[in-house]
Amino acid sequence: MLAGIGDVAATSFLTLYCHALETVSDNPILSDPKSVEITTELNKTLSRSDQTLDRILVSGTLDKRLVVHIAIRAKKYDDYADGVVINIGCGLDSRFLRTDNGRVVFFDLDLPEIIAIKKTFFTGTERYHLIASSVLDYRWMEQVRQHSGPFLFMAEGVFMYLDGDDVRSLVLEIQKNFRGSELVCEVENSLWLSPLLKKMLDYKIQRQLHLGKDAVFRFGICDAHEMEQWHAGIQFLDEWSYFDSKEKKLGWLRVLRHIELIRKTQWTVHYRLD
Repeated sequence: MLAGIGDVAATSFLTLYCHALETVSDNPILSDPKSVEITTELNKTLSRSDQTLDRILVSGTLDKRLVVHIAIRAKKYDDYADGVVINIGCGLDSRFLRTDNGRVVFFDLDLPEIIAIKKTFFTGTERYHLIASSVLDYRWMEQVRQHSGPFLFMAEGVFMYLDGDDVRSLVLEIQKNFRGSELVCEVENSLWLSPLLKKMLDYKIQRQLHLGKDAVFRFGICDAHEMEQWHAGIQFLDEWSYFDSKEKKLGWLRVLRHIELIRKTQWTVHYRLD
């Protein structure tokens, strides 16, 4: 992996390469030509790496099920994007390009080392902004507040890597500062963070996906209404699992929508913050 990129930040490369692989596949779920451009350029550096994940990324041999999962998720989050969008933990994603309707305003927020790379491929405009900051350093909110809503805060594949207290504090800070906004975020089922099941989860992340030791899940909820208990102003709107998709590339995995524990291993929840 590129110098200075931490284990959690490296997950954004996995997502990026999934987008690129799906884009060049037959009957692609997601059309993301920018991801193909970026991965082609990154391959020049990653091809010299001796790390297992980098070799897999460059060779294009990621698990097809993972590629389909990530593509379905990205397409769903694209559908949510409207108004003033704050894309938390944006990675090298090109959601603004995919969803730009001439009115949407985008803030891509990620760690400085990721935004530094992103700035070599993306240029900010009046409606597209790059913020180099930890999401837990709330000073980034000052820049967002310069716009009027409606605000949509989006956290795709982010919250599970944060400590639970940090996720709660962040959500409450957003709720306090952006009343009437909405939050769409991916969450892990807290049942999978119990000692035995977490060992299985860590094995998948570190042994099968070849991510670093710090890329572990730390936060989860038991059901979509759990966050409503954090504040009276948090209202559950809807939820979604990629198993709910009618995408043909899911194949037999679609039957798993009928098994609630599997369907909600990792799923998306949507709230209004008043």
